[in-house]
Amino acid sequence: MEDKSAIDELTRQFFTLFTNTNDTAPDLDRIYQLFIPEGMIIKNINSKTEVYDLQQFIAPRKKILTDGTLKEFSEEEVTEKTDIFGNIAQRFCSYKKSGILSGVKFEGKGMKTIQFVRTETGWKISSLAWDDET
Repeated sequence: MEDKSAIDELTRQFFTLFTNTNDTAPDLDRIYQLFIPEGMIIKNINSKTEVYDLQQFIAPRKKILTDGTLKEFSEEEVTEKTDIFGNIAQRFCSYKKSGILSGVKFEGKGMKTIQFVRTETGWKISSLAWDDET
């Protein structure tokens, strides 16, 4: 149960990374504490695959979350199923998100798959892929 609690907390921290509601500044550099250095993030919406390393993923998001393009953004996990085997784990979860993008309010939802590895410093995310409901 200790492993599951650690993975739950790591996942919660990931989902809150991008929050900028109520004039909160997102702490996007924290992503480097949550992932292994070689972490990979994959966006796969409408069969268009975009693969990012951590820096490629964070740079454009940092810009829009801090320059006023994306306001009142939040994202949260809704449901999850986590499987743990020794020093590896897999989580499949649904999520919802909302915000104001370029002055237009939006809501969305989708699914994420997250892979974890246990390191000498604890559990870390090794990769994440998502698909939004269209």
